[in-house]
Amino acid sequence: MVTQSDNDVRGTFYIVATPIGNLDDFTDRAKRVLHEVDYIAAEDTRHSKRLMNHFGIDTKLFALHDHNERDKAAYIASLLSEGKNVALISDAGTPLISDPGYHVVNYLRQEGHKVTPVPGPSALITALCASGLPTDRFSFVGFLPAKSKSRRDEMSSWVPSLGTVVFYESTHRILDCLADLEAVWGERVQVALARELTKTFETFLSGSVSEIKQILEDDSNQTRGEFVMMVSLPAEEEDHSEALKILKILLKELPVKQAAALAAEITGEKKNALYKQALAMNEE
Repeated sequence: MVTQSDNDVRGTFYIVATPIGNLDDFTDRAKRVLHEVDYIAAEDTRHSKRLMNHFGIDTKLFALHDHNERDKAAYIASLLSEGKNVALISDAGTPLISDPGYHVVNYLRQEGHKVTPVPGPSALITALCASGLPTDRFSFVGFLPAKSKSRRDEMSSWVPSLGTVVFYESTHRILDCLADLEAVWGERVQVALARELTKTFETFLSGSVSEIKQILEDDSNQTRGEFVMMVSLPAEEEDHSEALKILKILLKELPVKQAAALAAEITGEKKNALYKQALAMNEE
């Protein structure tokens, strides 16, 4: 393992959190660091330029996003080797949390460069702390798959040991996501939905999946914006993975009702529950 010595003249790579909506959440330290570094690596330079202009920060920007970060890692390392300081920012919040930066940080660490976090806003923590759901154990799963079948497969894999499951969702998929969650988990889970955090129309909705879904269907304004969805899994939930695996195999050869009855006989699971699950699988 390569480490940086105390007398190393190389620069520092700062991971700087920026506001997720309310500009007053921009910390003094973050602004100072962005003023003082030689370069800022930004997910979208046009978006970040507006933020920099607002705070009078004229540091040179260059783009670092999903499609170029592997290539930029060596470039950033060369800047640090020359004694330059570089900061990384994302479009909003803390970089690397469902945002670019992992490959760069990993590479710089391996090369022995100094990486320093400058903490601040994060949609994940902001939503969770005000959700009213359990926070002693939680699992962040980023963005769920875009396709319904893959999304349902992901949801079916959740187990109580994950605690509260937290993920981000987009405005054009939020209703489909809730429909998939209802198909997989029904009313067995409690949901908190945070929208437009720290912004003018910040909203928290809490309840069962069907209740949240109904609110969004009744008011299209509630489907707009950026979402953090939090799902509290039932502590007493049993592991149904083996029964579902058997049910999926039987459905390839048998009608829904017969497959559910046979799967129930084999596994000892409740026939009605398996029948509902079989109907959901057939819709995929």
